[in-house]
Amino acid sequence: MSQADMRVLAIDTALANCAAAVLDNGAETACFEACSEEIGRGHAEVLMDMIGEVMAETSTAFSDLDRVAVTVGPGSFTGLRVGLAVARGFGLVLGKPVVGITTLAAIARSNAPADNGAPLLVALTGKGNEVYCQEFTSLGDKSGDAAVRTLDDLAASLPRSIRLAGSAAEKIAQALDLPQDQIISRMEFAAIREVAELGLVADPVVSTPSPLYLRPPDATPQTRGRIERQ
Repeated sequence: MSQADMRVLAIDTALANCAAAVLDNGAETACFEACSEEIGRGHAEVLMDMIGEVMAETSTAFSDLDRVAVTVGPGSFTGLRVGLAVARGFGLVLGKPVVGITTLAAIARSNAPADNGAPLLVALTGKGNEVYCQEFTSLGDKSGDAAVRTLDDLAASLPRSIRLAGSAAEKIAQALDLPQDQIISRMEFAAIREVAELGLVADPVVSTPSPLYLRPPDATPQTRGRIERQ
């Protein structure tokens, strides 16, 4: 099956947004239907209703799906678990591939200038002076690995021509004294259309539905006492 005749269910619960969409490239004109709401928390309570809505609006039966695409992070531990559990469940029941799409790649796809100019750094706000980020070419292709980096580290290593996108763009521009016109976007979460589009072309062997955790959780196992908790 080619990418031109594929029907994808896309799910995003990685950050403050909760979204679901169906993208069908099999028709003469691509069909796309999405439901999206910035809710902060409570993804588990609204996700299934959103999926039901976009499936109904596109007259799509679950057996019609060719694959499921889901955001894998960076994002909140709780939100990611919701989307991944639902996507994996559909994949298991339907016997269809599930592909993982990073929030950074989806934001890059939305904002890459495609002008063969300076690279793009997509960065999401982390704790303190940390950001979750990844470098991309002006075409939106990744040119580095996703990582947790500090503002000091970025100041010492980024080219002055770097362009910025994501919720941490403003903070980075101020810390590095970069001009405002190098901020392309301050997007706080991925656009579900981009998640679906990337889901069409993702290789299921490489883009697995596994959470992209760039730092360990704040809670750690207790090691004191007679019995160590695992």
